[in-house]
Amino acid sequence: MKKLIFILLLIVISFGSGFAFKAALTTSTRQTAGLKRVTGIGGIFFKCKDPAKVRAWYQTHLGLHTNQYGAVFEWRQGADTLKKGFTQWSPFAEKTTYFEPSGKDFMINYRVENLAELIVQLKKEGVAVLDTMETVDYGKFVHIMDIEGNKIELWQPNDIEYEKLGAKMGAQTTK
Repeated sequence: MKKLIFILLLIVISFGSGFAFKAALTTSTRQTAGLKRVTGIGGIFFKCKDPAKVRAWYQTHLGLHTNQYGAVFEWRQGADTLKKGFTQWSPFAEKTTYFEPSGKDFMINYRVENLAELIVQLKKEGVAVLDTMETVDYGKFVHIMDIEGNKIELWQPNDIEYEKLGAKMGAQTTK
């Protein structure tokens, strides 16, 4: 009987030690409980010599439905396939200052779920938040810098309003 109790105690201690060890290893990367961070790609923006020619090339050769801003990809959200989601593809003029202070030729826009809460958490973690949150009909935006100087746009989308805006412009999505 003492042997059985000793073995059970050893199992419990081993399990508890393993759990504590794993918790200690992941403490620095643990996310705030319940806070979703990035949920998808909201857009890909890049510099080019002639945005109009680039848009036309992609339309002709790759079938993108382009407009004056680039193209919009339409897809269904994984968490709820009844809801649409959108990703913007935009070539920018080579001399644009929109990507500053980054000196890179591209910027990625990431979709997030709760931008206000995420901004608070990122600031606590020492992430450089470049501006204040901007709110428009089709969502909320803020810009941050990663550790290599890439400017990142975070977008909490309002996909219903984004789709309405596209319809007002007469824009087609690429599906």
